[in-house]
Amino acid sequence: MVIYFNNVSKVYNKDSIGMENVTLTVTAGEFVSIVGHSGAGKTTLIKMILAEDAPTEGTVFFESLNIHELKNDDLTKLRRRIGAVFQDFKLLSNKTAYENIAFAMEAVGKSNEEIASDVPHVLELVDLTSRAFHFPHQMSGGEKQRLAIARAIINQPELIVADEPTGNLDPISTYDVIQILKKINDLGTTVILTTHNRGVVESVGKRVVTMEKGKVIRDDKNGKYVI
Repeated sequence: MVIYFNNVSKVYNKDSIGMENVTLTVTAGEFVSIVGHSGAGKTTLIKMILAEDAPTEGTVFFESLNIHELKNDDLTKLRRRIGAVFQDFKLLSNKTAYENIAFAMEAVGKSNEEIASDVPHVLELVDLTSRAFHFPHQMSGGEKQRLAIARAIINQPELIVADEPTGNLDPISTYDVIQILKKINDLGTTVILTTHNRGVVESVGKRVVTMEKGKVIRDDKNGKYVI
């Protein structure tokens, strides 16, 4: 088990319920697509995992750790075990592709030698070797998202959470991004993907959890988008 939601609810106010009595387990090595319309609770679920939001009721575990009881130092250590990819990329605009990835390594204390060794490998994995010294504004949306994935995986996290990573991308770029996420999963990293794109879900072809109005209403192993 990597992630376990135990009867988790999130109430923002009487008119806004983010999650309602969600119990969900994601095991090591899985690729799980979380689907549902806007407002279904997908992003709330991701924020719970990243400890950006806390449950009103219930508990969220990363392995045996209660995420929302961790002190700051332990929370920092936990976040280093999780790579996050977002719809709006969150890249550093004043740094090149190479520097964006290197910065993530510097933040966890990696040496210059490790950076020089590892960054080219991850650029190659996401097919950005030729764009290594381009800035984000010189890159297409698909290239930016592949760079965001490279940055998320450079420190070899156990879990990747990707919140609508293809939401702003054209179909070809979407295909490229999903293929990279599948490749990362094939190498052993657990992936949790939120999306409302039927084609994405069916191209992944793995477990699909459907949310509606904050509740899990389906949990299928066969990779179908039913909503």
